[in-house]
Amino acid sequence: MTAPRRPVDGLGAASMLGLCAIWGLQQVAIKLAAPDLSPLLQVSLRSGLSAALVLAYTRWRGERLALGGRTLGPGLVAALLFAADFLFVAEGLRRTLASHMAVFLYTAPIFTALGLHLFLPSERLRRLQWVGVVVAFAGIALAFAGGQPAGSPGGGAAGAPISQVLLGDLLGLLAGAAWGATTVVIRTTAMSEAPAAQTLVYQLCGGFLVLLPLALLTGQAGHVVMSTVAWASLLFQGVVVSFASYLAWFVLLRRYLAGGLVVFSFLTPIFGVTFGVLLLGEPLSPAFAAGAALVLAGIALVSWAGARRAA
Repeated sequence: MTAPRRPVDGLGAASMLGLCAIWGLQQVAIKLAAPDLSPLLQVSLRSGLSAALVLAYTRWRGERLALGGRTLGPGLVAALLFAADFLFVAEGLRRTLASHMAVFLYTAPIFTALGLHLFLPSERLRRLQWVGVVVAFAGIALAFAGGQPAGSPGGGAAGAPISQVLLGDLLGLLAGAAWGATTVVIRTTAMSEAPAAQTLVYQLCGGFLVLLPLALLTGQAGHVVMSTVAWASLLFQGVVVSFASYLAWFVLLRRYLAGGLVVFSFLTPIFGVTFGVLLLGEPLSPAFAAGAALVLAGIALVSWAGARRAA
Protein backbone atom coordinates (compact mmCIF):
# COMPACT_ATOMS: atom_id res chain seq x y z
CA MET A 1 0.00 0.00 0.00
CA THR A 2 1.34 3.43 -0.96
CA ALA A 3 1.96 5.79 1.96
CA PRO A 4 -0.18 8.96 1.84
CA ARG A 5 1.59 12.06 0.59
CA ARG A 6 2.22 14.69 3.24
CA PRO A 7 2.75 18.47 3.25
CA VAL A 8 6.24 19.69 2.44
CA ASP A 9 8.45 19.74 5.57
CA GLY A 10 11.92 21.17 6.15
CA LEU A 11 13.68 18.31 4.36
CA GLY A 12 11.36 18.59 1.39
CA ALA A 13 11.83 22.37 1.19
CA ALA A 14 15.63 22.05 1.36
CA SER A 15 15.55 19.35 -1.32
CA MET A 16 13.45 21.53 -3.61
CA LEU A 17 15.76 24.50 -3.13
CA GLY A 18 18.69 22.33 -4.16
CA LEU A 19 16.86 21.00 -7.22
CA CYS A 20 15.79 24.48 -8.33
CA ALA A 21 19.39 25.69 -8.04
CA ILE A 22 20.57 22.74 -10.15
CA TRP A 23 17.92 23.33 -12.82
CA GLY A 24 18.64 27.07 -12.85
CA LEU A 25 22.34 26.43 -13.39
CA GLN A 26 22.04 24.18 -16.45
CA GLN A 27 21.67 26.98 -19.04
CA VAL A 28 24.67 28.77 -17.54
CA ALA A 29 26.72 25.56 -17.69
CA ILE A 30 25.91 25.16 -21.39
CA LYS A 31 26.99 28.76 -22.07
CA LEU A 32 30.21 28.39 -20.12
CA ALA A 33 31.27 25.37 -22.17
CA ALA A 34 29.97 26.67 -25.53
CA PRO A 35 33.42 27.86 -26.79
CA ASP A 36 34.74 24.29 -26.45
CA LEU A 37 31.60 22.24 -27.08
CA SER A 38 28.66 23.58 -29.06
CA PRO A 39 25.35 23.79 -27.17
CA LEU A 40 23.65 21.43 -29.64
CA LEU A 41 26.36 18.81 -29.21
CA GLN A 42 26.20 19.23 -25.44
CA VAL A 43 22.45 18.63 -25.18
CA SER A 44 22.63 15.63 -27.54
CA LEU A 45 25.48 13.94 -25.65
CA ARG A 46 23.91 14.64 -22.27
CA SER A 47 20.65 13.03 -23.45
CA GLY A 48 22.49 9.89 -24.52
CA LEU A 49 24.46 9.71 -21.28
CA SER A 50 21.34 10.21 -19.17
CA ALA A 51 19.37 7.61 -21.14
CA ALA A 52 22.12 5.05 -20.55
CA LEU A 53 22.15 5.85 -16.81
CA VAL A 54 18.35 5.55 -16.51
CA LEU A 55 18.37 2.21 -18.34
CA ALA A 56 21.19 0.93 -16.13
CA TYR A 57 19.37 2.12 -13.01
CA THR A 58 16.10 0.42 -13.93
CA ARG A 59 17.94 -2.80 -14.79
CA TRP A 60 19.72 -2.67 -11.42
CA ARG A 61 16.34 -2.30 -9.70
CA GLY A 62 14.92 -5.20 -11.69
CA GLU A 63 12.36 -3.01 -13.47
CA ARG A 64 11.27 -3.80 -17.01
CA LEU A 65 10.54 -0.93 -19.36
CA ALA A 66 8.00 -1.82 -22.05
CA LEU A 67 8.91 0.67 -24.78
CA GLY A 68 6.07 -0.18 -27.13
CA GLY A 69 2.42 -1.08 -27.23
CA ARG A 70 -0.05 1.68 -26.42
CA THR A 71 2.71 4.06 -25.38
CA LEU A 72 4.75 3.80 -28.59
CA GLY A 73 2.88 6.45 -30.61
CA PRO A 74 2.60 9.12 -27.90
CA GLY A 75 6.07 8.18 -26.67
CA LEU A 76 7.56 8.99 -30.07
CA VAL A 77 5.64 12.27 -30.20
CA ALA A 78 6.92 13.17 -26.73
CA ALA A 79 10.45 12.24 -27.83
CA LEU A 80 10.26 14.53 -30.87
CA LEU A 81 8.87 17.40 -28.80
CA PHE A 82 11.62 16.90 -26.22
CA ALA A 83 14.20 17.03 -29.02
CA ALA A 84 12.59 20.20 -30.37
CA ASP A 85 12.64 21.72 -26.89
CA PHE A 86 16.39 21.29 -26.51
CA LEU A 87 17.08 22.20 -30.13
CA PHE A 88 15.47 25.57 -29.42
CA VAL A 89 17.41 25.85 -26.14
CA ALA A 90 20.74 25.08 -27.81
CA GLU A 91 20.19 27.41 -30.77
CA GLY A 92 18.77 30.11 -28.51
CA LEU A 93 21.79 30.02 -26.23
CA ARG A 94 24.05 30.68 -29.23
CA ARG A 95 22.30 34.02 -29.65
CA THR A 96 20.93 35.29 -26.38
CA LEU A 97 21.87 35.37 -22.70
CA ALA A 98 21.51 32.44 -20.32
CA SER A 99 19.45 34.62 -17.96
CA HIS A 100 17.00 35.33 -20.78
CA MET A 101 16.77 31.63 -21.63
CA ALA A 102 16.06 30.77 -18.00
CA VAL A 103 12.99 33.04 -18.02
CA PHE A 104 11.57 32.17 -21.44
CA LEU A 105 12.14 28.41 -21.11
CA TYR A 106 10.21 28.29 -17.84
CA THR A 107 7.09 29.74 -19.42
CA ALA A 108 6.30 26.06 -20.08
CA PRO A 109 3.59 25.85 -17.34
CA ILE A 110 1.59 28.53 -19.18
CA PHE A 111 1.60 26.53 -22.42
CA THR A 112 0.83 23.33 -20.50
CA ALA A 113 -2.19 24.96 -18.85
CA LEU A 114 -3.48 26.25 -22.21
CA GLY A 115 -3.02 22.84 -23.84
CA LEU A 116 -4.74 20.96 -21.03
CA HIS A 117 -7.58 23.49 -21.16
CA LEU A 118 -8.21 22.42 -24.76
CA PHE A 119 -7.87 18.65 -24.32
CA LEU A 120 -8.95 17.82 -20.75
CA PRO A 121 -12.36 19.03 -19.52
CA SER A 122 -11.21 18.56 -15.91
CA GLU A 123 -8.33 21.00 -16.52
CA ARG A 124 -10.35 23.96 -17.78
CA LEU A 125 -8.76 27.25 -16.81
CA ARG A 126 -10.55 29.26 -14.14
CA ARG A 127 -10.84 33.02 -13.94
CA LEU A 128 -7.75 33.47 -11.75
CA GLN A 129 -5.72 31.28 -14.09
CA TRP A 130 -6.77 33.34 -17.11
CA VAL A 131 -5.58 36.41 -15.23
CA GLY A 132 -2.26 34.62 -14.74
CA VAL A 133 -2.03 33.84 -18.48
CA VAL A 134 -2.61 37.49 -19.38
CA VAL A 135 -0.06 38.69 -16.81
CA ALA A 136 2.53 36.18 -18.05
CA PHE A 137 2.13 37.19 -21.71
CA ALA A 138 2.31 40.87 -20.74
CA GLY A 139 5.57 40.03 -18.97
CA ILE A 140 6.85 38.22 -22.06
CA ALA A 141 6.15 41.29 -24.20
CA LEU A 142 7.91 43.55 -21.69
CA ALA A 143 10.87 41.17 -21.42
CA PHE A 144 11.25 41.18 -25.22
CA ALA A 145 11.11 44.99 -25.20
CA GLY A 146 13.82 44.99 -22.55
CA GLY A 147 16.22 42.84 -24.58
CA GLN A 148 19.89 43.63 -24.02
CA PRO A 149 21.62 45.94 -26.49
CA ALA A 150 24.19 44.67 -28.93
CA GLY A 151 27.56 44.01 -27.40
CA SER A 152 26.20 42.66 -24.12
CA PRO A 153 29.12 41.24 -22.16
CA GLY A 154 29.35 37.57 -21.19
CA GLY A 155 27.34 34.54 -22.23
CA GLY A 156 28.57 34.38 -25.82
CA ALA A 157 26.15 37.06 -27.04
CA ALA A 158 28.82 39.76 -27.01
CA GLY A 159 28.83 41.69 -30.25
CA ALA A 160 25.63 40.02 -31.47
CA PRO A 161 23.12 42.27 -33.26
CA ILE A 162 19.98 43.00 -31.29
CA SER A 163 18.02 41.01 -33.89
CA GLN A 164 20.03 37.91 -32.96
CA VAL A 165 19.40 38.46 -29.26
CA LEU A 166 15.67 38.77 -29.91
CA LEU A 167 15.75 35.66 -32.10
CA GLY A 168 17.43 33.81 -29.25
CA ASP A 169 14.73 35.02 -26.88
CA LEU A 170 12.06 33.81 -29.32
CA LEU A 171 13.73 30.40 -29.51
CA GLY A 172 13.66 30.29 -25.71
CA LEU A 173 9.92 30.95 -25.80
CA LEU A 174 9.48 28.22 -28.42
CA ALA A 175 11.42 25.87 -26.14
CA GLY A 176 8.95 26.64 -23.36
CA ALA A 177 6.06 25.94 -25.76
CA ALA A 178 7.62 22.61 -26.84
CA TRP A 179 8.14 21.63 -23.21
CA GLY A 180 4.55 22.51 -22.42
CA ALA A 181 3.32 20.48 -25.42
CA THR A 182 5.39 17.51 -24.24
CA THR A 183 3.63 17.62 -20.87
CA VAL A 184 0.22 17.82 -22.57
CA VAL A 185 1.00 14.72 -24.67
CA ILE A 186 2.11 12.82 -21.57
CA ARG A 187 -0.97 13.89 -19.57
CA THR A 188 -3.58 13.20 -22.27
CA THR A 189 -2.43 9.86 -23.74
CA ALA A 190 -1.49 6.37 -22.59
CA MET A 191 1.80 7.89 -21.42
CA SER A 192 -0.04 9.14 -18.31
CA GLU A 193 -0.15 5.55 -17.05
CA ALA A 194 3.46 4.70 -17.91
CA PRO A 195 6.22 4.56 -15.25
CA ALA A 196 8.21 7.76 -14.88
CA ALA A 197 11.42 6.03 -16.00
CA GLN A 198 9.76 4.85 -19.22
CA THR A 199 8.59 8.37 -20.02
CA LEU A 200 12.06 9.72 -19.32
CA VAL A 201 13.76 7.11 -21.53
CA TYR A 202 11.49 7.96 -24.48
CA GLN A 203 12.41 11.63 -24.19
CA LEU A 204 16.13 11.17 -23.59
CA CYS A 205 16.53 8.67 -26.44
CA GLY A 206 14.62 11.03 -28.72
CA GLY A 207 16.89 13.89 -27.74
CA PHE A 208 20.03 11.86 -28.46
CA LEU A 209 18.88 10.23 -31.72
CA VAL A 210 17.55 13.47 -33.21
CA LEU A 211 20.00 16.09 -31.94
CA LEU A 212 23.30 14.27 -32.48
CA PRO A 213 22.74 13.87 -36.26
CA LEU A 214 21.66 17.53 -36.41
CA ALA A 215 24.88 18.55 -34.66
CA LEU A 216 26.88 16.52 -37.20
CA LEU A 217 24.94 17.79 -40.23
CA THR A 218 25.21 21.45 -39.20
CA GLY A 219 28.93 21.20 -38.50
CA GLN A 220 28.49 21.93 -34.79
CA ALA A 221 30.34 18.75 -33.89
CA GLY A 222 33.42 19.79 -35.83
CA HIS A 223 35.03 21.94 -33.15
CA VAL A 224 35.44 19.92 -29.96
CA VAL A 225 37.84 20.77 -27.16
CA MET A 226 37.32 18.50 -24.16
CA SER A 227 38.56 21.02 -21.64
CA THR A 228 37.88 20.86 -17.93
CA VAL A 229 34.91 23.19 -18.38
CA ALA A 230 33.51 21.05 -21.22
CA TRP A 231 33.79 17.85 -19.18
CA ALA A 232 32.31 19.51 -16.12
CA SER A 233 29.35 20.86 -18.09
CA LEU A 234 28.67 17.55 -19.84
CA LEU A 235 28.85 15.49 -16.65
CA PHE A 236 26.82 18.04 -14.70
CA GLN A 237 24.05 17.98 -17.28
CA GLY A 238 24.10 14.25 -18.01
CA VAL A 239 24.60 12.87 -14.51
CA VAL A 240 23.34 15.56 -12.12
CA VAL A 241 20.56 17.33 -14.06
CA SER A 242 18.97 14.78 -16.40
CA PHE A 243 19.52 11.74 -14.20
CA ALA A 244 20.01 12.35 -10.48
CA SER A 245 17.84 15.46 -10.14
CA TYR A 246 14.93 13.90 -12.06
CA LEU A 247 15.05 10.77 -9.91
CA ALA A 248 15.10 12.96 -6.81
CA TRP A 249 12.08 14.88 -8.16
CA PHE A 250 10.13 11.63 -8.65
CA VAL A 251 10.99 10.56 -5.09
CA LEU A 252 9.71 13.88 -3.74
CA LEU A 253 6.49 13.52 -5.76
CA ARG A 254 5.87 10.15 -4.09
CA ARG A 255 6.42 11.57 -0.59
CA TYR A 256 4.91 15.06 -0.65
CA LEU A 257 1.82 16.81 -2.00
CA ALA A 258 2.56 18.03 -5.53
CA GLY A 259 1.03 21.47 -4.92
CA GLY A 260 3.54 22.24 -2.19
CA LEU A 261 6.45 21.21 -4.40
CA VAL A 262 5.29 23.21 -7.42
CA VAL A 263 5.46 26.42 -5.40
CA PHE A 264 9.24 26.01 -5.06
CA SER A 265 9.75 25.38 -8.78
CA PHE A 266 9.14 29.10 -9.42
CA LEU A 267 12.59 29.68 -7.93
CA THR A 268 14.29 27.94 -10.88
CA PRO A 269 14.26 30.92 -13.29
CA ILE A 270 15.29 33.20 -10.42
CA PHE A 271 18.33 30.99 -9.85
CA GLY A 272 18.96 30.97 -13.60
CA VAL A 273 18.98 34.76 -13.84
CA THR A 274 21.14 35.07 -10.71
CA PHE A 275 23.73 32.57 -11.95
CA GLY A 276 23.79 34.25 -15.36
CA VAL A 277 24.57 37.62 -13.78
CA LEU A 278 27.09 36.30 -11.25
CA LEU A 279 28.94 33.65 -13.29
CA LEU A 280 28.71 35.08 -16.81
CA GLY A 281 28.58 38.78 -16.01
CA GLU A 282 25.36 39.18 -17.98
CA PRO A 283 23.63 42.57 -17.75
CA LEU A 284 20.10 42.80 -16.39
CA SER A 285 18.07 45.70 -17.72
CA PRO A 286 15.23 47.12 -15.59
CA ALA A 287 12.70 46.41 -18.37
CA PHE A 288 13.73 42.77 -18.66
CA ALA A 289 13.73 42.35 -14.87
CA ALA A 290 10.20 43.81 -14.68
CA GLY A 291 9.03 41.57 -17.52
CA ALA A 292 10.55 38.51 -15.89
CA ALA A 293 8.80 39.37 -12.62
CA LEU A 294 5.45 39.55 -14.44
CA VAL A 295 6.12 36.22 -16.15
CA LEU A 296 6.84 34.56 -12.80
CA ALA A 297 3.76 36.16 -11.25
CA GLY A 298 1.59 34.86 -14.09
CA ILE A 299 3.04 31.35 -13.83
CA ALA A 300 2.48 31.43 -10.07
CA LEU A 301 -1.19 32.37 -10.49
CA VAL A 302 -1.83 29.67 -13.09
CA SER A 303 -0.02 26.90 -11.23
CA TRP A 304 -1.16 27.84 -7.72
CA ALA A 305 -4.80 27.92 -8.77
CA GLY A 306 -4.40 24.59 -10.55
CA ALA A 307 -2.71 22.96 -7.56
CA ARG A 308 -5.38 24.32 -5.25
CA ARG A 309 -8.14 22.83 -7.41
CA ALA A 310 -6.33 19.47 -7.55
CA ALA A 311 -5.97 19.47 -3.76
